Amino acid sequence: MNDWHRIFTQNVLVPPHPQRARQPVKESTAFQCVLKWLDGPIIRQGVLEVLSEVECHLRVSFFDVTYRHFFGRTWKTTVKPTKRPPSRIVFNEPLYFHTSLNHPHIVAVVEVVAEGKKRDGTLQTSSCGFGILRIFSNQPNSPTSASQDKRLRLYHGTPRALLHPLLQDPAEQNKHMTLIENCSLQYTLKPHPALEPAFHLLPENLLVSGLQQIPGLLPAHGESGDALRKPRLQKPITGHLDDLFFTLYPSLEKFEEELLELHVQDYFQEGCGPLDGGGLEILERRLRVGVHNGLGFVQRPQVVVLVPEMDVALTRSASFSRKVVSSSKTSSGSQALVLRSRLRLPEMVGHPAFAVIFQLEYVFNSPAGVDGNAASVTSLSNLACMHMVRWAVWNPLLEAGSGRVTLPLQGGIQPNPSHCLVYKVPSASMSSEEVKQVESGTVRFQFSLGSEEHLDAPAEPVSGPKAERQPARKPPMSPSSLPAPAPRGLASPQDSPVGPGLSISQLAASPRSPTQHCVARPTSQLPHGSRASPTQAEFPLEGGISHLEADLSQTCLVPETSIAEQLQELPFTPLHAPIVAGTQTRSSAGQPSRASMVLLQSSGFPEILDANKQPAEAINPTDPVTFNPQKEESDCLQSNEMVLQFLAFSRVAQDCRGTSWPKTVYFTFQFYRFPPATTPRLQLVQLDEAGQPGSGALTHILVPVSRDGTFDAGSRGFQLRYMVGPGFLKPGERRCFAHYLAVQTLQIDVWDGDSLLLIGSAAVQMKHLLRQGRPAVQASHELEVVATEYEQDTMVVSGDVLGFGRVKPIGVHSVVKGRLHLTLANVGHLCEQKVRGCSTLPPSRSRVISNDGASRFSGGSLLTSGSSRRKHVVQAQKLADVDSELAAMLLTHARQGTGPRDVGRESDATRRRKLERMKSVRLQEAGGELGRRGTSVLAQQSVRTQHLRDLQVIAAYRERTKAESITSLLSLAITTEHTLHATLGVAEFFEFVLKNPHNTQHTVTVEIDNPELSVIVDSQEWRDFKGAAGLHTPVEEDMFHLRGSLAPQLYLRPHETAHIPFKFQSFSAGQLAVVQVLFRVSGGKPIAVLCLTVELQPHVVDQVFRFYHPELSFLKKAIRLPPWHTLPGAPVGMLGEDPPVHVRCSDPNVICETQNVGPGEPRDVFLKVASGPSPEIKDFFVIIYSDRWLATPTQTWQVYLHSLQRVDVSCVAGQLTRLSLVLRGTQTVRKVRAFTSHPQELKTDPKGVFMLPPHGVQDLHVGVRPLRAGSRFIHLNLVDVDSHQLVASWLVCLSCRQPLISKAFEITLAVGEGKGVNKRITYTNPYPSRRTFHLHSDHPELLRFREDSFQVAGGETHTVGLQFAPSQRVGEEEILVYINDHEDKNEEAFCVKVIYQ
Repeated sequence: MNDWHRIFTQNVLVPPHPQRARQPVKESTAFQCVLKWLDGPIIRQGVLEVLSEVECHLRVSFFDVTYRHFFGRTWKTTVKPTKRPPSRIVFNEPLYFHTSLNHPHIVAVVEVVAEGKKRDGTLQTSSCGFGILRIFSNQPNSPTSASQDKRLRLYHGTPRALLHPLLQDPAEQNKHMTLIENCSLQYTLKPHPALEPAFHLLPENLLVSGLQQIPGLLPAHGESGDALRKPRLQKPITGHLDDLFFTLYPSLEKFEEELLELHVQDYFQEGCGPLDGGGLEILERRLRVGVHNGLGFVQRPQVVVLVPEMDVALTRSASFSRKVVSSSKTSSGSQALVLRSRLRLPEMVGHPAFAVIFQLEYVFNSPAGVDGNAASVTSLSNLACMHMVRWAVWNPLLEAGSGRVTLPLQGGIQPNPSHCLVYKVPSASMSSEEVKQVESGTVRFQFSLGSEEHLDAPAEPVSGPKAERQPARKPPMSPSSLPAPAPRGLASPQDSPVGPGLSISQLAASPRSPTQHCVARPTSQLPHGSRASPTQAEFPLEGGISHLEADLSQTCLVPETSIAEQLQELPFTPLHAPIVAGTQTRSSAGQPSRASMVLLQSSGFPEILDANKQPAEAINPTDPVTFNPQKEESDCLQSNEMVLQFLAFSRVAQDCRGTSWPKTVYFTFQFYRFPPATTPRLQLVQLDEAGQPGSGALTHILVPVSRDGTFDAGSRGFQLRYMVGPGFLKPGERRCFAHYLAVQTLQIDVWDGDSLLLIGSAAVQMKHLLRQGRPAVQASHELEVVATEYEQDTMVVSGDVLGFGRVKPIGVHSVVKGRLHLTLANVGHLCEQKVRGCSTLPPSRSRVISNDGASRFSGGSLLTSGSSRRKHVVQAQKLADVDSELAAMLLTHARQGTGPRDVGRESDATRRRKLERMKSVRLQEAGGELGRRGTSVLAQQSVRTQHLRDLQVIAAYRERTKAESITSLLSLAITTEHTLHATLGVAEFFEFVLKNPHNTQHTVTVEIDNPELSVIVDSQEWRDFKGAAGLHTPVEEDMFHLRGSLAPQLYLRPHETAHIPFKFQSFSAGQLAVVQVLFRVSGGKPIAVLCLTVELQPHVVDQVFRFYHPELSFLKKAIRLPPWHTLPGAPVGMLGEDPPVHVRCSDPNVICETQNVGPGEPRDVFLKVASGPSPEIKDFFVIIYSDRWLATPTQTWQVYLHSLQRVDVSCVAGQLTRLSLVLRGTQTVRKVRAFTSHPQELKTDPKGVFMLPPHGVQDLHVGVRPLRAGSRFIHLNLVDVDSHQLVASWLVCLSCRQPLISKAFEITLAVGEGKGVNKRITYTNPYPSRRTFHLHSDHPELLRFREDSFQVAGGETHTVGLQFAPSQRVGEEEILVYINDHEDKNEEAFCVKVIYQ
């Protein structure tokens, strides 16, 4: 007992900061730190002069930099003597610990302490310095793993300096920290996985030495004495506790009445109002039993339920009910609390520091309110509170083996293993006279060691007849099973639930009678079948009581019950802020006004003419369109010339806050399957006769800009033309193109040509481009250009309903930036060339591929019947000219003396061989001219010899390649070529007619070398694809034999023909692919080969999303799909057949999914994308399907993710905050300029164009003055003004708080035209000296100042003139007036409430 108390009191730990406990629990990591030696004159000379016998030691403590909190327990090394002069002090002491707080801000603080004797003989300690030991790196979950020696720098002072608020992290770089010169501590720090088996013996965050004896560990081998380097565990012993009784004096009833009365008094003293004692009830009495080694609990304590002795006795009589009401009295005056089962303690160890801890707890129900009414029965678990009333500690004598034990109970303020408050012990101030004369109570039990056979031999009966004992070897019951009724004895194992069971505090969800609870002595017997999942005990809810009953039986005989159960996922939907598809650009399109049409007609834009040079028919875009597909297909003008004419871009009335208007713009969009288009920069030229922006009139027209930056005012507008005819469209695609025009919307992005910032987006319907038999049509549109800002996901519930079928997006703010004037036209033309009949086959015919007549083999007889009568002319060629490998071999023999260094260059082999032949010819000619006959004969013989060698090489080469060549040519006879025009996400279905050419049956294996092509093995899927394609070929059930991931097989009879269904579906935006399909029989011989050339066509994009996000982070967005059924009056949640929704993505690294919801509920598509480094732009496609087989996309979205450098700014509204950004030069010198999306709130210095030197570093000074409080993004671009290229881009993330409002005013203004109203307010200088103040407003378009700054003497008052602009609408507006000092820091803020009526 003394050993346990000594170790317990010496190792009390300070817990980590409470905020750390709220973070997710991580796996604990063990470390070994060896403090080796201390170098340098660390001990000051003054200390050495004052103290004698100076010694030194180190102290190590844990410190949380984030919360400035020391935790754990300070550990000390052994004391080492010092020498004069000071030299190296060697410690070489290992230090071990484990922690789950693996965060860079969790550090270890090492303090150097000197101690010595003063002149009077007393001992004095002095701090000589400290160092900060970083345990974890700056990357979370990455502990320091280097095992090499490191030096720890030491600083003057004591570790208490870290508690000062001026020492911000990193503290090592703080100006208040002074480094001790030439002093350091040598140490090593590395993970120590060998300590993991001993985690249960060492609490977290406890620093222990390897030389320290740990209860439960065997001593170390050898002379080192380091028991934690390779810890060895002592062998555990299993103990059993039976017949456990708690006696509380003078009686259980008196004790509980006293406890309830004091609880009510505490409730009243806390100011919660009076509470009647009848409103407070005891729900249960619990006992926690665990083994403690002085440092901590070895295992989690077992939790069991105690019941009054009288209740257990009554259960043995059939004449009494199982529940006893509060008015029941017991015959004995000292009733006890009884445990009706056996406790098993398998973690006991024969060590003096190992003890068994008993903790008695009471669970009360908290009152529902101050009126004293008790809580409803159904919410007791949420209102329960628990208090520890008594505890006891017992050091077992394991040598005895068994015996009866009686322990005194403890209470009061003395430390206990759970470190919580305990109900006080009896004292003279107790109100009951009986309680004053007794002690705190006792606990009695029977203790035994060894195997389970001791169950049958109890020491003595507790009360009543001898209880029947049986070995409880049945497995634990499942939570849902109901135990069968059995005879109950006082100590029978059947009286308590076996295995995981829950107490009565977890059963409050089921209604029970109020008579089951009593005020002073409630029963807590567990009803049959009332059990819950054991996993609930691991995660107790706040304010509720949740625990597990102990395993009261023997070791389970069923092995499945010992396996940890899998947590079952609850139906939880993550909450994202959904973006409604189709509403993020709520660009409304309409016909331009008559005033705007006058300006457009007089501006000289080119006229759109039809094929007969007549003006195209003008259509009102607001008129309804009747689409007749047959009329479109029967049109004689098969070619369509699509014209997009950009005319003007006007400013809107709302944009009158002094914001900068772009000088140049350009547009980006994608029309049908054409590549994405980007127009050149267009100049915005203001019209002299343009009206005011408030009238909605035309203000600026578009003029092309030349390369030198000039523009010709006579050239108005910009046109783009697309020719869509039979030469562009695939067979049968004309109907798809007409459907595209009828239902799709063209999205156009408008960009600032100078700053390269997105101005906004516009959307226009193209249904008016359907000519319906007319020669040419045109429609003029006036489109709203909408700027959309996507905020970070917030805790929102739903969007606002705007109207029929429309929902306001959540977390999305849209502002109309301007109006785009656009003309769309469709001019019909006759086909320039006739299309051959083979290309106009209907789709049903082209979906069946046969190998008849499609062979690539051109050999064989030309005169056989049925063959082609065309004449084949073949010109003989030299083998060396058609075979590069043979040419290289011939060149090798011709140049034997030069070596084979050029053999590999087959492209030059033929040229070298010809040069060698020319050289020999010239040698012959030279020999004839000189008359040297002998030389000529030798040359001829050399040439003849070379030719013979070449012929031998050619013959050998032909023999070697003959079999391969013949096999290659014969394989062409069974090869069928086919070209497939595929589109992204569209399943292209076709059938291949496979025939068995042999007289025997075969099992054919279908081998495909591309995963995008697959065989359709589901007969229902095959049938659905046939119905969609209009094929009438037969469908076979169970056609293929499937073998897991292996290739499918099918059986073919002799000369039998079968249709093999294939499906090609690609989710990658490629251009060309070649797929080969081999049909092999047994033995690996192919009977047919399908060579499929896939040409991927540009696909249709229904919608474009553009997100700006910080670099190297995850973007998480939810995009809400439009409703499938838009019938008027359809109720929410109606029973209907909503189509299944599937989603696929073109980028495999993007997580894209959707969840099934109830009928009639909206559906969201969830995206999770990892952004790359700035300024990377990641684009991908999201494809939505509404059919079972993912055959045809319903929607195709293109998503752009712009990765920008993130700059976080925390500021105050109306106050200037300054920061600097680093600019790095490129390869050449550049003329750059900084542009921002919010020029009123963000200013840069240099302001205009400046030079960025190559490979240089320059600062860009940024000043941020937000006008309103809140969190939002500001874009900052650095643009090359010569090439109009983006050099750098930042995303400034503002977190702005509102200043304190010191005064408030109210003014009422009339709505209407006028010059506004002038008002005055006064401001008094609170300083004694003369000061300069600056004025700002959060609504500069509504309020202006007579003077932006003023000077006022100390203590004097100045009058500030206010000019309120007129408003055209009725309402209220709160305007903030910011008064800043000469450094632009906010002095005061006034609020002016303006009421427009």
